[in-house]
Amino acid sequence: MTRQPRTIALVGIDGSGKTTQAHRLADDLAAEGLRAAYRRNAGGRRWFGRLAAALGRGDDAEDLLGRRGMLFIESVLRWLAILRTLLRRAFTGEITVMDRYAACQYASLRARAAGPSAERRARLAYRLFPRPDVTFLLAVDPLIAHDRIERRGYDHERVEYLSAAAAAYRSLPEYADFVLIDANGTPAEVAAEIRARLPLPAPVTPARSRVRAMILAGGPLIAGATALGYQLAETL
Repeated sequence: MTRQPRTIALVGIDGSGKTTQAHRLADDLAAEGLRAAYRRNAGGRRWFGRLAAALGRGDDAEDLLGRRGMLFIESVLRWLAILRTLLRRAFTGEITVMDRYAACQYASLRARAAGPSAERRARLAYRLFPRPDVTFLLAVDPLIAHDRIERRGYDHERVEYLSAAAAAYRSLPEYADFVLIDANGTPAEVAAEIRARLPLPAPVTPARSRVRAMILAGGPLIAGATALGYQLAETL
């Protein structure tokens, strides 16, 4: 990679470790002296699932809103999250490490059998946003992902759906551009592979920053002093 990426996205099925690795990568880049920040792109399923349970309507968001309704709300919430993140990045100049991106929505639509027209509408809406500079697909065995979800204890997912979601990611036209990461290992192993696959230019150290600032600030001062010297010479 010859230029510094501005947007790095981590995508993959639930239980692949996206959130853990996105947080870790942002922290690692910041520790290396780069301005980097973690940004989440959630679709609201967990929150609506909890609301459904509280209202006695089941334990899944689709029990409350229906499959089509939840897919629509998920698409809108992720669209707004990406817009907010990119606007913030434009002002801060940070490297944005995104937990999910548009590809996650396309895969969700395919895995839930939403139909081609729903995906076309989603792609039309998301076309406003540029693709990430780097997209890591965390590839994990659905059985391992299911075990991780069960162990964390705050949500549930069927192995059948996780398998369908994994197949959906592989079927996306963007798949050829994804950087595949084996996410079956420990968090440390996965993080090491991600970092090894993301070469970055050397960060500007504080010392180099001060030198560059002195040069930039000193140029006008030298030019002004020279002009003042010539002016004084002509008046004497």
